[in-house]
Amino acid sequence: MDEEKLPLGPFPKSILLPHFPAKWQAALWRLWGIVPPERLAKVLKAPEKVLEREAEALGLPASPKTDPAWLERSYLTVIRSLWHIFPYSQILQVLNWTPERLLRILTGEDFFWSKLGRLKPDTGGEVFYYPLSPAEREKTEKIRRIVERNFPPGERERKDPIFSFEKRYGEGVLPNTEKKATLYSFSRRIIHSYAAGCGDVFRDIRTHDPVPEALLKAYSSLGVTGIWIHAVLRDFYPAEGAEEFSLGWETRLKNLREIVERCGRYGLKLFLYFNEPRAMPMEFYEKFPSWGGWALPDGSGRTMCTTRSGEVLSYLEKGMEFLFSQVKGLGGIFCIAMSESPTHCFYANSREKCSFCSKVPGEKILADIYCAMERGMHRAAPEAEMLACDWAWRPFRQSTDNVPFKSAVLDLLPQRIVALSVSEWGKNLHIGGVNVYLKDYSLSQVGPGEEAKGFWKHAASLGMERGAKIQMNNSWEMAAVPFLPVPYLVQEHLQNLEKEGISDLVVSWTLGGYPGGNLPLLSSSPEEIAQKLFSPFPAEKVCEAWRIFSESFRLFPFHNSSVLYRSPVNYGPKNLLYLHKTSYCATMLGFPYDDLDSWRGPYPQEVFLRQMDQLTLGWEKGLRILKEAAKKAEKEETKALEEICNIAETVYIHLRSTFLQAAFIAERSGKAGREVLKKYAEEELLLARRMHRLASLDSRLGFEASNHYFYTLNDLKEKVLSCALLLEQLEGEI
Repeated sequence: MDEEKLPLGPFPKSILLPHFPAKWQAALWRLWGIVPPERLAKVLKAPEKVLEREAEALGLPASPKTDPAWLERSYLTVIRSLWHIFPYSQILQVLNWTPERLLRILTGEDFFWSKLGRLKPDTGGEVFYYPLSPAEREKTEKIRRIVERNFPPGERERKDPIFSFEKRYGEGVLPNTEKKATLYSFSRRIIHSYAAGCGDVFRDIRTHDPVPEALLKAYSSLGVTGIWIHAVLRDFYPAEGAEEFSLGWETRLKNLREIVERCGRYGLKLFLYFNEPRAMPMEFYEKFPSWGGWALPDGSGRTMCTTRSGEVLSYLEKGMEFLFSQVKGLGGIFCIAMSESPTHCFYANSREKCSFCSKVPGEKILADIYCAMERGMHRAAPEAEMLACDWAWRPFRQSTDNVPFKSAVLDLLPQRIVALSVSEWGKNLHIGGVNVYLKDYSLSQVGPGEEAKGFWKHAASLGMERGAKIQMNNSWEMAAVPFLPVPYLVQEHLQNLEKEGISDLVVSWTLGGYPGGNLPLLSSSPEEIAQKLFSPFPAEKVCEAWRIFSESFRLFPFHNSSVLYRSPVNYGPKNLLYLHKTSYCATMLGFPYDDLDSWRGPYPQEVFLRQMDQLTLGWEKGLRILKEAAKKAEKEETKALEEICNIAETVYIHLRSTFLQAAFIAERSGKAGREVLKKYAEEELLLARRMHRLASLDSRLGFEASNHYFYTLNDLKEKVLSCALLLEQLEGEI
């Protein structure tokens, strides 16, 4: 494939990085310690010794410890860091990838192209090293002084290398000593593997094991009964005559068998998460024209039409029968038929684009898909379970009264399917005087919502088991930590679901699979957890802090498509401050930029700022109480208390940084003096420095499976650098 076929989108001019005198310095800074020096030398066309000297001139170590895990397992982080610096040609060189592989990642790995804004910035061509001018050398010397002033020599590199947390699965876990959770009657408790990504997980389980034994042991000890992992049916079952679209399927089947067997040794069942039938590229439909639905807007392919002929539904049925006959012991499938991934003709509520499906009720299109998959699965494995999730089941996109439609779907499904609902869906919020309709991913706003309860009520009338998909450890409100220390909110949610008679729990999306944190709440109260960890005084103080964190977190200005996805809550101080508007729009979990209007969504600017300010002030109070607990903690309690403190401080830093960035943007075009902007920039600098210290000590911080690491230590140093130079600029303009 020619690299010219990689997507560009609108192709606007890239954002300048004025804190670096030369563009190649930005590349050197962001890749130093990430990419082997010899490869970087080839990319920038400079001798290694020259780059070592230039790195040292910037205050970076001359001989960094390069961790190959960045390119092998956190490549999304690397791509984001280079998006505004390098053209595709040099990104491919850095990764040592083919254009085909990059295209697969951009278009096929958890909406990554959307997270990048569906555009490639115009970087102005390739970037190469050149000798600096005297003026540039002088500015470089200033950078070195800023680095040395803010980061002493022993505090510039990681103490805990990325992914080191994998060596500590189960460490500090409070096991459930009973065979099942004792507080609640949930029969299944299913979680996404903390070690599994969202790409082609089953192709190579040697380089990256998605279910290491230590992790499975920890899950089992906590009362978890099942693991779920992303899958695509064509990766295991090729369409006859189109095997080229399923290369490696035999290897994936073999690896899947191994994973199922390994999970079984710990009493865990593996569930595969399916969005089917997946849309295919145009070349596929040259062989199967009757499978094609409407053309996708980006020209990448067509939807799969389940109405035009019976062939697509037959493929789903036969595929599930094949899969479950080939892999014995597979627990079942967790299925969302209305996902964001391009699938069938009712995808995105757009069945009117298909002349065949426009004549069929939406509920029948969905039910036909679930029924076909269920028939095939149960023909091969009668004991397997299907969890049919109602995510986005609705007659049209903006509908907020969906219970009648969902009930109509349920009426067409087999009784033995588990009716799984997103617990919070349909909860009407009133935050800061603003009415908000909640969909999912909330810890701050406790479920269940009215729509979920209506769905479960109808499922119960049909004799179906009912399940709830929740977030126990974290959510997109804050995914950069392994867990949010808000156990009283989680406990309230679990108690509410117990009252509803829910039998099954899916306790995380791709985020939230950490083996610990709030998971012990399945079998213990917050007070019992604290008492197991600490002596009386620290235990009391920790619970007091947890209550404050829980109550303060209710102030979070919740909104799915804006605050959660587009604000800097997950990137925290990594996101740069811009003195002048960039005109770039914030992207979904990719680049917040300086797009405050997208961050705040339905909240007026002053309301968004007030909520974030009050939330962080409350969180700061909880941190002070944890410090009181530390004063009287026994030596053997220090490690557990330090973890809670560091996690809580990370949450505070991210939330406070979001407030400061929003306040800075709000004021930069207002009438406030530069002193106000300086105050915000000064605090941002301090937060970035604090986050650098915490991230260097704990490889879990900043990590999330589907986005990899939100930032590197170099990113946080860069924020300190940019703030320091911005403060000088503001000083000169006053």
